[in-house]
Amino acid sequence: MSLDPKIAARLKRNGDGLVPAIVQQYDSGEVLMLAWMDDEALHRTLTTGRATYWSRSRGAYWVKGDTSGHVQHVKAVSLDCDGDTVLLKVDQVGAACHTGDHTCFDADPLEVTITP
Repeated sequence: MSLDPKIAARLKRNGDGLVPAIVQQYDSGEVLMLAWMDDEALHRTLTTGRATYWSRSRGAYWVKGDTSGHVQHVKAVSLDCDGDTVLLKVDQVGAACHTGDHTCFDADPLEVTITP
């Protein structure tokens, strides 16, 4: 099986055939991570309920939690208005970040200074 052609037609992929996937905790709205998906990764995510991504560094599909146990159970998936970003709302088990942090955005907050 492959991704529904109606969904595939809406996707605007980058030069590598990928779209960014923003991952959000479904009940709190907290942004957990950013990953990449191609058509097959999105198809697998939609049909298994497990977040599946394309690992650019490994050149392979990656099901979140298969090796770490930090599973993402998919609750909802949406495309943005332009079809160039996917939003996954998940129930995260354990850390979302490969560093062991709760989210990939915990470690390095930047200071905002507004100059009048």
